[in-house]
Parts: sequence; C-alpha cells; structure tokens
Amino acid sequence: MRTTLIGSLVANLQYNQARKLERIRVFEVGRVFIRDPQTPDGPLAVRGLRQPMRIGAAAYGPALEEQWGAQARPVDLYDVKADLEALIAPLSARYERAEHPAFHPGRSARVLIGGQRAGWIGELHPRWQHKYELARPTVLFELDAEPLQAVPAPRFTPPSKYPPVVRDMAVVVDAGVPVQALLDAMQAKKPPLVASVRLFDLYHGTGIPAGKKSLAFRVVMQHTERTLTDAEADAARDALAGLLASEFAASLRK
Repeated sequence: MRTTLIGSLVANLQYNQARKLERIRVFEVGRVFIRDPQTPDGPLAVRGLRQPMRIGAAAYGPALEEQWGAQARPVDLYDVKADLEALIAPLSARYERAEHPAFHPGRSARVLIGGQRAGWIGELHPRWQHKYELARPTVLFELDAEPLQAVPAPRFTPPSKYPPVVRDMAVVVDAGVPVQALLDAMQAKKPPLVASVRLFDLYHGTGIPAGKKSLAFRVVMQHTERTLTDAEADAARDALAGLLASEFAASLRK
C-alpha cells in the first residue's frame, strides 16, 4: 500500500514521456496509507492505519506551450508554486526549508496551511529522475486534502475609491535568511496603510557582498477614505525597512 502519491505521479510522467510527449502536467487525488498506532478500528477505518486523502501534481518539460511571444524555458519550482497557491486560494501557504527523500536536496520545502504542516513541494531527486529515465527535471507537490476543505465562504470587501500608492524597497540581508521570514515579519507588523507586500526580485552578484543577497519588495498602500500623501507612503515604507533592519540586520540597497 502506498504512503505517497509521488510514485504514481512519476510513473505517469514516465508513461507519457515514452509516448513522445514533451510537455506534461498530471495530477491525482487519492488515499495513502500510513501506519499509526493511535488510529482506532471503525466502519471506515482499520486499527493502526491512517488513510488520509491527498492531492498531488507534477509538471515536466517546457513552462509554456511553444509560441513566438515568449522564450522557451523549462518549468521550475516557482511555476508549480503558483499552481499550488491558485489551487488552495483563498487560503494561503507558507514554506519552510526542509528535505524530503523524494526531492532534490536544497530544492524542496514543506508546505504549511493555517500554520499546520500540509505537504511538500520540490524538484524530483536526481536519483529518481535517473531511475525513471526522465530526460528533464520534474517539479511536484503533494498536499493533505483535509486543510483544503476548511476554505471559508467568500466575504465581500468594498474596493477603495482612492488610488493605491506603490513603493519598491530593496534590502540586503545574509544569504541564509529565508524570504518567508521577512514576509511573515512584515505581514505581522505592517502599518495599517499597507495593503500588501510581495517579493519581486532576488539578486546575487556585482555590487552585493559575498554571503549576502538583495531582495526587492513591492509595497502597496491604500486608504479607504482619502488619497494618501507621498509623505505617508514614504513613512510606511520606512517603517517596514526599519522593522527588517532591527529583526534581520537588513540594510537598504542604494
């Protein structure tokens, strides 16, 4: 009995690749079977065996269909991360750096939904890529279905009549600091005017000291009752920069 959907997803990719398909996307919803002494016997249960429902998906080959409007590139972790987040919306996911035997070391993460461990995302380990004779890297995720069933009913929020103000902010931090830690800190302590903060650039190279990385964030600010002034927007951005400086020793990139 299987303990994960990953094996069947990869076998499906192998089957389709053998039939000359170059761009493959597969998913599966099904049960896995995990030994658990705490599971009691019951009408739909077997003592000592949990049978959670899981959702898994895999992407292989080019990120986009062949076209003239965009340069060809292989699918990557960020493409599949976007698919995962679209699947679980309006819930949101956080990611913790972690290793899984099926995934490439350093290219995998644990997925948390609502603060609880919900699954994994990552690039298939080269060992398994070679075993299944896959010519290109494969990116997969596997999630427990139970957290996704707790999706709240949509709630209407009236849009502001006033235009948003956007500020970009680039900071330099130690290379080992997770981006998620910075996003979590800003989300928890952002000024009331800040509607959203998202990462849009990661840079290593000329002008950045060894052992450091540059992270660029887009900060969107908006008031529901009036137009923000430049001074208010700058003050909110500076508050976020000060927060990152105090908690992560981040410095603004000039």
